[in-house]
Amino acid sequence: IITKANELFFLQVYEYDEVMFPKNVRCSSCDLRKPARSKHCSVCNWCVHRFDHHCVWVNNCIGAWNTRYFLIYLLTLTASAASMAIVSTAFLVHLVVVSELYQETYIDDLGHFQVMDTVFLIQYLFLTFPRIVFLLGFVMILSFLLGGYLCFVLYLAATNQTTNEWYRGDWAWCQRWPLVAQPPSAEPQVYQNIHSHGLWSNLREIFLPANPHYEKKKK
Repeated sequence: IITKANELFFLQVYEYDEVMFPKNVRCSSCDLRKPARSKHCSVCNWCVHRFDHHCVWVNNCIGAWNTRYFLIYLLTLTASAASMAIVSTAFLVHLVVVSELYQETYIDDLGHFQVMDTVFLIQYLFLTFPRIVFLLGFVMILSFLLGGYLCFVLYLAATNQTTNEWYRGDWAWCQRWPLVAQPPSAEPQVYQNIHSHGLWSNLREIFLPANPHYEKKKK
């Protein structure tokens, strides 16, 4: 959180790109100078250094000092959902193999014997173990959703972007240099991320963020 005490420190952490983060801008709510990559959170009502987004699941802003914990949180959630999906699938497969359900036959509407196919087997398992099959479907969908979001967050971390910057980047660039003002032969302008300095430097910034040191007053 940006306050009067650490305002000067945060003003020097990141370079202003003069597109998304211009210099000498004050927050109308906090009445503080806005450091580069910061944003005022309308939910928490304070300015956050390297603001990413406000997460409703953890009921907090995701910023410079807790992005690493948010990554670990997403990783553990994805691993937990995937583990439950694997365990549920292994249980059902083991049940089918041990009971030899795949070799069973049934009589169709015409009175003919049919070998149990995959669709009929899934229907049988759902009627016999509805909670396990429903849980398996739920955790599989959850694993794909969490896994996709985790990949997106890892991409942002590897390229040193925040969700706020990724969302606003090209729009802010177009607002700065509208396409109508360019020659017809000119290529469209794309927002350039000046804060990306290579994979390892970007990850080091996530897991070892800049920390202001306050001098303790002697009594």
